[in-house]
Amino acid sequence: MEDQLKDFIHFLIVEKRLAKNTVVSYERDLKGYIQYLQKVEQISSLNDVTRFHIVHYLDFLKTQNKSSKTIARQVASIRSFHQFLLREKVTEQDPTFHIETPKTERTLPKVLNIQEVESLLEAPDVQTPIGIRDKAMLELLYATGLRVSELISLNMDDIHLTMGFVRCIGKRNKERIIPIGGVATEALERYLQKGRPQLVSRKETTSALFLNHHGRRLTRQGFWKILKGLAKKANIEKDLTPHTLRHSFATHLLENGADLRAVQEMLGHADISTTQIYTHVTKMRLKDVYSQFHPRA
Repeated sequence: MEDQLKDFIHFLIVEKRLAKNTVVSYERDLKGYIQYLQKVEQISSLNDVTRFHIVHYLDFLKTQNKSSKTIARQVASIRSFHQFLLREKVTEQDPTFHIETPKTERTLPKVLNIQEVESLLEAPDVQTPIGIRDKAMLELLYATGLRVSELISLNMDDIHLTMGFVRCIGKRNKERIIPIGGVATEALERYLQKGRPQLVSRKETTSALFLNHHGRRLTRQGFWKILKGLAKKANIEKDLTPHTLRHSFATHLLENGADLRAVQEMLGHADISTTQIYTHVTKMRLKDVYSQFHPRA
């Protein structure tokens, strides 16, 4: 079974060209699934797996208090795996054919209000190269709605400040062009002039836009640590994640009358229904305002 899993992971990387984090998620899900089949169901061949074995596994996940979202992701991973095995003639049937994906509850994304965003953007100490870098990163995130993985993947030639846009490669290697506002442009110009040159390592050459104090490309974990520190400095008590500025970017655009299709394109969403979740956020905020200020609310 492990050999078939290796073949599937190779297929995801080479042929499907999925992002590293997505492949890691598939592999983690399927290792748990295979381990269950071997140890609990005593199955040694994937060709012997039936629909009932998969149903039992999903029930097992429920006993582990896994969320409906996690179980839905597991179903998607297992389905893709068995479809691959059938296509490669490793198995003779697809046991996931009649397996239904559990419905997931869509939770509204957490966003910052304008005052909180401003406090966060003012938190970096712009008297230091590191602070200049942090300021540029936050301004760029809020100006463009980039995912953090897209932000740290940016290279020097992806930023076009005279033209006022950034080029990024998103999910499934899709390229998109996003405009940059004046404030973010100024922060980036300052970083390129006074921040990045101080961080560049003499030992290594890199095309990465945002560097750590070793002169290497900043990592996702590194950014997460920076964000937590700046949120604390800005006295933001909300549970802040690297995605929060992206959510805030979309919500604030829609609150100010931006076209939903335009926001979809800037965020890089394949389906507009994903973008529509932010319209629910704006409605909830309007309701809060009404409840707070209307005399007969």
